[in-house]
Amino acid sequence: MMLLSIVILASCQSNKKEVITDSTENPLLSEWNTPFGVPPFDKIKNEHYTPAFETALKEHKSEIDAIVNNSETPTFKNTIVALELSGASLTKVASVFYAVNGANTNDELDAVASKMAPIFSAHYDDINLNKGLFKKVEAVYNTTDKSKLSGEQNKLLEDTYKGFVRSGVALEGEKEERLRAINARLAVLADSFGKNVLAETNAYDMHITNKEDLGNLSSSLVALAADEAKSRGHENGWSITVQRPSINPFLQSSPNKERRQEIFDAYAMRGDNDNANDNKTIIQEMVVLRTEKANLLGYETHANLILETSMAKNPEAVFNFMDQLWSPVLDMAKSERKAMSDYMKKEGVEGAFSGSDWRHYVEKVRKERYDFDEDEMRPYFEFNAVKNGAFELSTKLFGLTFKELKDIPKWHEDQQVYEVLEADGSHLGVVYMDFFARSSKRGGAWMNELRAQSNVNGNYVTPIVTNNFNFPRPTETEPSLLSFSDAETMFHEFGHALHGLFSNVTYESQSGTNVPRDFVEFPSQVMENWMSEPEVLKLYAKHYKTGDVIPDALIKKMNDANSFNQGFTNVEYMAAAYLDMYWHTIKDMEPRDARVFEKEQMDKLGLIAEIVPRYRSGYFNHIFSDPVGYSSGYYSYKWSEVLDADAFQAFKEAGSIFDPATAKKYRHMLSQGGSKEGMELYVEFRGSEPEIDPLLVKLGIKK
Repeated sequence: MMLLSIVILASCQSNKKEVITDSTENPLLSEWNTPFGVPPFDKIKNEHYTPAFETALKEHKSEIDAIVNNSETPTFKNTIVALELSGASLTKVASVFYAVNGANTNDELDAVASKMAPIFSAHYDDINLNKGLFKKVEAVYNTTDKSKLSGEQNKLLEDTYKGFVRSGVALEGEKEERLRAINARLAVLADSFGKNVLAETNAYDMHITNKEDLGNLSSSLVALAADEAKSRGHENGWSITVQRPSINPFLQSSPNKERRQEIFDAYAMRGDNDNANDNKTIIQEMVVLRTEKANLLGYETHANLILETSMAKNPEAVFNFMDQLWSPVLDMAKSERKAMSDYMKKEGVEGAFSGSDWRHYVEKVRKERYDFDEDEMRPYFEFNAVKNGAFELSTKLFGLTFKELKDIPKWHEDQQVYEVLEADGSHLGVVYMDFFARSSKRGGAWMNELRAQSNVNGNYVTPIVTNNFNFPRPTETEPSLLSFSDAETMFHEFGHALHGLFSNVTYESQSGTNVPRDFVEFPSQVMENWMSEPEVLKLYAKHYKTGDVIPDALIKKMNDANSFNQGFTNVEYMAAAYLDMYWHTIKDMEPRDARVFEKEQMDKLGLIAEIVPRYRSGYFNHIFSDPVGYSSGYYSYKWSEVLDADAFQAFKEAGSIFDPATAKKYRHMLSQGGSKEGMELYVEFRGSEPEIDPLLVKLGIKK
């Protein structure tokens, strides 16, 4: 997943802590005299953030006031470009804070985030609802000869003007005040939602004392579970958590049906336990406020408001797209369920087949049908090897090379940092990679931009991006060995990183991943197509002990075996995408109980009881832990699969998955960021709009 956020605050570690206000003393505000201008993480302390934000907010306000009070006739340069360049210090500080707060938070940083959430909301409302500022923008929009502007300039002007309109600048009096109040409240609720999910995730510990309950869990994961138990104060045994690198392998391997059910329920009920971390009332209020806000702005639903700037444009298009896929993948899932239920009965296991049994019996059916055990793959997916595979693929496609920067400032010792070089040795950018799960990091995987690319007035700024994962960390005796899904995630997030690194536009607001939500997942998902191709696997999938390249027979077994369970994978994801849309196409403002609403909608959809949505409402961070985030946009992963399957087909049609001419065209598409409409960019690359057939073939729906 790709995610960018913004917010702030600081607190004291002692009663005598000095409050830093001088920008020359605050490393966040001073010039970064570091290699490639990376943030000086070694000098930044928790107490630096609040004063840095306060200073940067004042500076941004002064810059906006200067535009409004400029007595000259409004022009593209003195209004649109000036607005684009305003807030540079605030962006600089916020980019660092939110990257660290997401990946390595603590109580002080959480307090900063909570304090700054409503402050940021009010600050940006003061800009977006500034009538005097909009009057200047509108004057430029109405009087400029657009034929004299470049394509990037026209897009910037159009987006700036429409951005004010969509933000509610035309609202007056009580309606404007109500909009401000809604925005502030949504910011606070979103912050609380994410904190609740993290707290509930970190709190759960299933302590195992009988090693037989671990089943055939790999030695590296057994060692990791033992380390986890010690870190939680247990003298012996193993701790299984609801972090995906811990729970999923346990569900696959444990023969203990009751313990599988116990942890499955713990995972699925996060945010829905009627305790201090319960998110149901937050969801209820957020949905009502989002609907009210949409109505204030002239839209029927929140989804209509959000989707207007997407490739899909409206909720009907999203539902029509998903409905084409739902019945076939649901039928596949039902067929898989029968195969696994039959296997369980054959084993003589009593009781009904349930969701907690699914991952366990997937592995057994795969073993029976394909002689495949997923743990056979792990020794070939040591995390450094997979990372190097993403690098090697980038070298073959785009000529990139990667130079590790071992003495660079980092926010955590786990990080690896690389300078990214062009084929001619010139500097392209920097990528930070943070691999392992920890209690200070939110769940999932994502990409941030610490610094976005831009090129205004000849001042070329190179990108600095991050990739963040939650892989199992190495132990004293075992390396971090990844599952196939984890390895796929590595390539996925590196696709986001390349999108940011390849950016070559003028304006920061159009650079890198600043594209419609249903386009942004396309460059990441394309990378998943390469990672399992035999030619690519042989570049990096080497046994961590022997160095042997993954055998052809194992590759075939893996690819054959992965065809089983595609129903589950797609139904689990699509159920969450539908749930997102159901929440955000509500037209009235009646409060709804989150648990009841979710069940009603999933029942209407026909979701089978053995599969729960990939993200149930209570821990659906994508759509509720940000004031906007992926709300009405979680479908975009599947939408982007149409693009990525069709794009990968272009390489196959060219005769090589490494075809240099196709790779050059593909890179050029990504380099343009959001300077053009997503479909326009895609058609430039492919020559036509994408066909859905390659995706249907990929999913096994069509031969």
